[in-house]
Amino acid sequence: MSRVYNFSAGPAVLPEEVLQAAADEMMDYKGTGMSVMEMSHRSKPFEEIITEAEADLRDLMGIPDNYKVLFLQGGASQQFAAIPMNLMKNGVADYIITGQWAKKAAQEAEKYGKVNRIASSEDKVFSYIPDCSDLPIDDNADYVYICENNTIYGTKYKELPNTKGKILVADVSSCFLSEPVDVTKYGVIYGGVQKNIGPAGTVIVIIREDLIRDDVLPGTPTMLKYKTQADAKSLYNTPPAYGIYICGKVFKWLKKMGGLEAMKERNEKKAKLLYDFLDQSQLFKGTVVKKDRSLMNVPFVTGNEELDAKFVKEAKAAGLENLKGHRTVGGMRASIYNAMPYEGVEALVAFMKKFEEENL
Repeated sequence: MSRVYNFSAGPAVLPEEVLQAAADEMMDYKGTGMSVMEMSHRSKPFEEIITEAEADLRDLMGIPDNYKVLFLQGGASQQFAAIPMNLMKNGVADYIITGQWAKKAAQEAEKYGKVNRIASSEDKVFSYIPDCSDLPIDDNADYVYICENNTIYGTKYKELPNTKGKILVADVSSCFLSEPVDVTKYGVIYGGVQKNIGPAGTVIVIIREDLIRDDVLPGTPTMLKYKTQADAKSLYNTPPAYGIYICGKVFKWLKKMGGLEAMKERNEKKAKLLYDFLDQSQLFKGTVVKKDRSLMNVPFVTGNEELDAKFVKEAKAAGLENLKGHRTVGGMRASIYNAMPYEGVEALVAFMKKFEEENL
């Protein structure tokens, strides 16, 4: 069976050479006579896997020494609770609402303190990023929270909000490692890896050391305390070991490809191909304000639900998988993460042209 072009928003496409390398080591990892799936997380081989993975991630992102890297479980959604539990000292946080995930994060944080929704793009179905240059930041806010790339709606912050000195917390699940990032601008960067880095089940949290404290909210579970995880170097309990192993292989692949500058160039080239077609198409149209378009997630519609469904069905038959839009918005969405080759986007655009000719 030949592989399809997988445009899924997550779990998503992984680099083929990473999958092949993992397959080659499935039965016997480096002469241990066992798979990484079977290996003790306290063993020397796994210690090397997680240590090397962290070192490579630090290298890729330029993570300063005063930030900890945590490989955790529970996905990004579990961090919706962990963040207020660990960071709310004054019991107040400011949230910018640019999609479903920021909305859900704010709702979760309200269980632990006061949440101010200081900006939102919900008035236009989250099709843009609001102006964040002069926000009504609460003097007592413990942090300002954003979802940096909105998977469902296809928007991306091109400039970080002016937090007026407050800690910035960012969910970067769907743009993780897609371009260079200045880690020092954030207090916490976190993301589920299943979109752009690895298999579902692992979440990476990059957190400034001064934010890792004992004085968390009363009732915070031991597992959700960042100090618990940081002190144990992500090994307080059995971590998502195989997921971490795959992430480590993806980090190596990214370095081999030239790092995050090279990935940004590749991603811009892929996105331009698709957006340029959408901008001149008579049938398809993008749904996002041009200046706020994501490089990772590209939603589009025909304006006709039946035609959208026909497109998704015929695309699948042509080997272009998972193009159906999120259930909350409909239409189509192509997720073109790091591991999606340029040829995949070329194939999609060629199919869209053919479909347009046949259905206009």
